[in-house]
Amino acid sequence: MDKNLLIIGFVWPEPNSSAAGSRMLQLIDLFKSENYNITFATPCSKSDNAFNLETIEVKQVSIELNHSSFDDFIKKLNPNVVLFDRFMMEEQFGWRVTEQCPNALRILDTEDLHGLRKGRQLALKEGKPFNLEYLFNNTSKREIASIYRCDLSLIISEAEMEILKSDFKVPDTLLCYLPFMIEKISKAEIKKQSGFNSRQHFITIGNFLHEPNYNAILYLKETIWPLVRKQLPKAELHIYGAYVSQKVNQLHNQKEGFLIKGFAEEVSKVMQEAKVCLAPIRFGAGLKGKLIDAMQHGTPCVTTNIGAEGMFGEFEPNGFIEDNPQEFADKCVALYENEILWNEKQQNGFEIINKRFQKSVFQSKFLIQIQSIEKDLETHRLNNFTGLMLQHQIMQSTKYMSKWIEEKNK
Repeated sequence: MDKNLLIIGFVWPEPNSSAAGSRMLQLIDLFKSENYNITFATPCSKSDNAFNLETIEVKQVSIELNHSSFDDFIKKLNPNVVLFDRFMMEEQFGWRVTEQCPNALRILDTEDLHGLRKGRQLALKEGKPFNLEYLFNNTSKREIASIYRCDLSLIISEAEMEILKSDFKVPDTLLCYLPFMIEKISKAEIKKQSGFNSRQHFITIGNFLHEPNYNAILYLKETIWPLVRKQLPKAELHIYGAYVSQKVNQLHNQKEGFLIKGFAEEVSKVMQEAKVCLAPIRFGAGLKGKLIDAMQHGTPCVTTNIGAEGMFGEFEPNGFIEDNPQEFADKCVALYENEILWNEKQQNGFEIINKRFQKSVFQSKFLIQIQSIEKDLETHRLNNFTGLMLQHQIMQSTKYMSKWIEEKNK
């Protein structure tokens, strides 16, 4: 029997622009390995950086928000599984999926916990310690409701798994820890990596539309980079990322060695040319794609505790974790100048990729969990009374708002 998967995307995947884009292609690859027919649908317009999914035999469809045409579309497609790309898509389309395809397994890919990121951003802005008051914000309320309405939610970070279970009391049966799924780096590939003496300068990389990335660039510009340049006056920081705006370009300063490079066509190339990767992230959530890229390409990092969250587990990091600006800068310099230290941290990165993010291990666990839920979906849902309650029509404010908008637009 044919197995059909519908992915409702927040945006078209851009694997060269963001970790979210890479994550989506990893999920598509996983379902393709199980012979699913995959349709990717999104209300978002395409950018030049969008990946052409048809090249990997995934059907691409544009859909409309607040429009009944989606009902006809999904009823005809009749998917076995629907994957929502972030909770906002479940809010918009989840009730339609439930009405038209009640037996479809509903999976939410959180990407990261948006409420956690929002709370941390507000705490930083107000100069206060992050606590439950900041965590229990309106975004979190919407996100947790979405998690309960779905049959399974994919959580990219162990730290976020713990927050969901401990602080929000979400049942373990509704959650699946599924980090980045990466192919093992062979010994031959490791030997091909650029060494200490063939690299120079510092690098940071990230989509500039993502607020934590832009904040980190400002923090580098105003606080950390001057401390590094004081010790390494000839060093340069090369800053890469998609969607460079005027406010980003204004930070470029050749004299200070603070160089806005823009979109990286080949992340592997620019990462292997750099000696040290900097990720002074002060708020955010999920796993940091830039740190994964750095480890894959043998580039030691200096990051913050929030940047390191969920990344290293019990393993020694591929660099240093520092929140104090001066300590952060000192560790940057130490990695840049000490070849023995640099080689040790590089090897740590390879070990983390190979032992902590192995593709085959997590794919297998995820598929087993899906099959288990599918075998008795009715019981699984009956055991989730909160989810049933949130599906009830008097709780579906999103549904009736959508219907009102649709009527208004006629």
